Amino acid sequence: MQLTFYGHSTLSVTVNGKTVLFDPFFTGNPSAKDIDIEKVKADFIFITHGHGDHTADLVSVAKKTGALCVAAAEVVGWLKKNGVENVHPLNHGGPVDFGFGKARGVNAVHSSSFSDGSYAGNPLGFVFTTPKGNFYMAGDTALTMDMQLIPLWAKLDFAILPIGGNYTMDPADAIHAADFIKCNKIFGIHYNTWPIVQIDTEKAKADFAAAGKQLLLPNPGETIEL
Repeated sequence: MQLTFYGHSTLSVTVNGKTVLFDPFFTGNPSAKDIDIEKVKADFIFITHGHGDHTADLVSVAKKTGALCVAAAEVVGWLKKNGVENVHPLNHGGPVDFGFGKARGVNAVHSSSFSDGSYAGNPLGFVFTTPKGNFYMAGDTALTMDMQLIPLWAKLDFAILPIGGNYTMDPADAIHAADFIKCNKIFGIHYNTWPIVQIDTEKAKADFAAAGKQLLLPNPGETIEL
C-alpha cells in the first residue's frame, strides 16, 4: 500500500490497484499550497464529515475524477444536490465490499455540518480490510472507548489518527488510541495547519517512540510505502 499526504486531513491510499482519497481540502488549505489539484487522482473518495476543511474541494474533485463518493447519507444527499451522482451512503454498521476491499463505518466523536451550518449527519471513521492489508481512518475524533472494538474487526497494518488537539485528539490521546486499536504504526493528520492545532512534531514522534510506536509525518505531496 502507498499513502500520499496532501496536508491537513487530505490524503490518499493506493491499495489493490485503486486509489482511495480522503476529505479533499485544497482550496484555502495552507498545507496544500504547493499541490496541483489537477493531478490528484481518485477511484473512491471517502468523506468523514461535512466540515469545510474536509469537503472544500469535494464536489470539484468528485466531478473531475468520477470517483465513487462514500459518506454519511446526509453528505451523499448534499453531493447529489451539487450534481454528483456517483455516490454510496454509509453509516455505522457492517462492512460493505467496494471491490478493492471492505469498508466499515465506525464512531467518531466530533460534530458535522456544512459550511452553511446545515446538518451533515454523524461524523464517521472507517475501517478497511483488504487483501493487501488493513487500516483505520479515524477522521476527526476525540479519544473514545469505542476504538477498543476495532481489533475485533481487523488486525491493522497502520492507522490514520488526528493529533493536533483542540478539535481532536492530541498526541498523548493518540498514543492511547493506538493502544486501544492495537496498532503501532500511526500516520498523523489534522495538525500544524493553523496555530490552533500547532504541535511540537519532534516531541510527538519521540513520545510515540517511547511508547513503542512509530508516528509518521511526511511532508505534503510526499508518498510513502506502508
